[in-house]
Amino acid sequence: MAGHGRRGDVSGPREVATHCPYCALQCGTRLTHDPGTDDPGTGPRSGSGAGRVRVRPSDFPVNRGGLCQKGWSAAAVLDTPDRLRTPLLRGADGELAPVGWETALDAVAAGLRRAADEHGADAVGVYGSGALTNEKAYLLGKFARVALGTGQIDYNGRFCMSSAAAAGNAAFGLDRGLPFPVTDLGRADVVLLAGANPAETMPPLLRHLEQAALVVIDPRPTRTARAAKLHLQPTPGTDLALALGLLHIARAEGHWDAAYVAERTTGFEEAWRHAAGWWPERVEQVTGVPAGLQREAVRLLAEARSAYVLTGRGVEQHSKGADTAAAFVNLALALGLPGREGSGYGCLTGQGNGQGGREHGQKADQLPGYRSLTDPVARERIAEVWGVDPDGLPGPGRSAYRLLDALGRPEGPRALLVFGANPAVSAPHAGHVTERLAALDLLVVADFVPSETAELADVVLPVAQWAEEDGTMTSLEGRVLRRRRLLPPPPGVRTDLEVLRELAVRLGRPAEAFPAEPRAVFDELRRASSGGRADYAGIDYERLDAGEALHWPCPAAPPGGPPHPGTPRLFLDGFAHPDGRARFAAVEHRAAGEDVSREYPLYATTGRALAHYQSGAQTRRTPELLDAVPEVYVEMHPDTAERAGLAEGALARVASARGSMTARVRVVPGLRADTVFVPFHFAGRGRANLLTNPALDPRSEMPEFKVCAVRVGPCPEPA
Repeated sequence: MAGHGRRGDVSGPREVATHCPYCALQCGTRLTHDPGTDDPGTGPRSGSGAGRVRVRPSDFPVNRGGLCQKGWSAAAVLDTPDRLRTPLLRGADGELAPVGWETALDAVAAGLRRAADEHGADAVGVYGSGALTNEKAYLLGKFARVALGTGQIDYNGRFCMSSAAAAGNAAFGLDRGLPFPVTDLGRADVVLLAGANPAETMPPLLRHLEQAALVVIDPRPTRTARAAKLHLQPTPGTDLALALGLLHIARAEGHWDAAYVAERTTGFEEAWRHAAGWWPERVEQVTGVPAGLQREAVRLLAEARSAYVLTGRGVEQHSKGADTAAAFVNLALALGLPGREGSGYGCLTGQGNGQGGREHGQKADQLPGYRSLTDPVARERIAEVWGVDPDGLPGPGRSAYRLLDALGRPEGPRALLVFGANPAVSAPHAGHVTERLAALDLLVVADFVPSETAELADVVLPVAQWAEEDGTMTSLEGRVLRRRRLLPPPPGVRTDLEVLRELAVRLGRPAEAFPAEPRAVFDELRRASSGGRADYAGIDYERLDAGEALHWPCPAAPPGGPPHPGTPRLFLDGFAHPDGRARFAAVEHRAAGEDVSREYPLYATTGRALAHYQSGAQTRRTPELLDAVPEVYVEMHPDTAERAGLAEGALARVASARGSMTARVRVVPGLRADTVFVPFHFAGRGRANLLTNPALDPRSEMPEFKVCAVRVGPCPEPA
């Protein structure tokens, strides 16, 4: 069976059109494999892989023939020297050792049954990923709720998109990162980027921002901020106050669109009552952003013929991130931007399938089609597709951090399955999360490299990578894309879908209920999503392979009617609430989960570096990228460094109330003197998330990654 170790017929050069495995921009690429470039007698999958699989950009609309450094070097991970190629089982001696697939899967199934028999179905947890294809995300959610009967499933997208999703659903009745094509941004006069740094996180996006005057809100002088017309540098944790102040200026100084607000929205007066108290000078006192810059930002947006407000993780990854995203939605609504061609609000989705990953059931409170798990009609609909009793479907489980925090506790899961994620590095309060992972009776990790989480596992299952599998992804603009297989997986490696099917069978479910062929899974996903907010029913592999650009919602064609063309631009005829109106949110600024103090006098914020991605499990294994940024660093203002007794290139210790990390000092003159920045891609003592605060947003359950109180000082150089 393909994926169980057969190489397939790879006798000559092969090329496929597919998409980059990294961010949600999902740049178009062409992959080429020529077996003739392999060393004689070694076969097509040995060696580094970079010289055997070549990546070229395609003229896809979002990247227009460009790629970032990560995209160009993506093939290097396919044959990284420590690629997982056989299952590993931890023995009585405490060491992981190679075993056969049957032995590994039998051990996993036995451990899952034991946990459920002794402690109940919710003693088994599942942790998914925004990097999984739509097919894998869908089948993982089904597996958890049907084969395991557990409600304890969530995914790392909770740490990425949950605040923006909560705000978007409340305001518009529907959550799609960009409710318009990326290419629309190319005609913009002004774009406000709140907490986003696309110059480093998704560089090809800048091709669509060349015409626009950029207004950037970020405490750091990022590459994006340095290209901006205006750069607003708020104190970390005060973005909500700034957004309220911008709405105040728009209303009080006559920049709002009163006719649009009256005709297309509801709730403005209540929202205004909160913003009315945030006049520019008060906002300046709280945020540090000069009143003149606030006024100039609003004026630029209001006077533009085409303007967009875009948010990113910088304003969303807070214990008030949902309210902050809602406050920027309020600003966009007051200016009359959403639901108008050539203007709008959107959020820059992070992970490769961050959009599709949250639509099809791996989130704790959702069923496929972006349906609510607590909706009786939705439960009945999905149960019908799955062939189960709706009363037997579990209810909502814990959100991601709560799930991780409960691991190994009497009331929490005793066993955990992890697919495509690395919470030992990526979760907040990472030292504590590592302890909880170690407390499990059974930890199973499916991955293609030995990540830091896999190193803790009792069973490690080697699975296929992006160029070795078919499937679909959904980009930040809601466009469903085909991921196409270039090569079969190496011998000894299976696909995630095959793993789920084999485990389901061992747990007593029929094999046909858990197909391992991506096309069959997608066809079931289409039926399950039909009628939901994220409706994929009218999308199929044939239409995608024919080159159609299909954005959801794309319902099934009526009997005898033409196929639905998809919906590239949402809300032009009304918002997704029953009355067709968008909702303003009544939100108020509040302090961050913790503030600076005598012991911890600086704010720390985290983010990404251009050369790396997420927990770094892939990019730290790519020589070109590791050479570009070989170790973790901490950015600080020259005065801050001097006060701490540090200089450029020195090794610093950064400590919070939760833990400490070591990092190399980078002096950045334009950074706020009260703020330090660390990227979160590194492991060991360089984990930025050893510092971060797991204070959760009450609406989205998003942890507060973007601000915590720290102190810095010299650290002795290691021997």
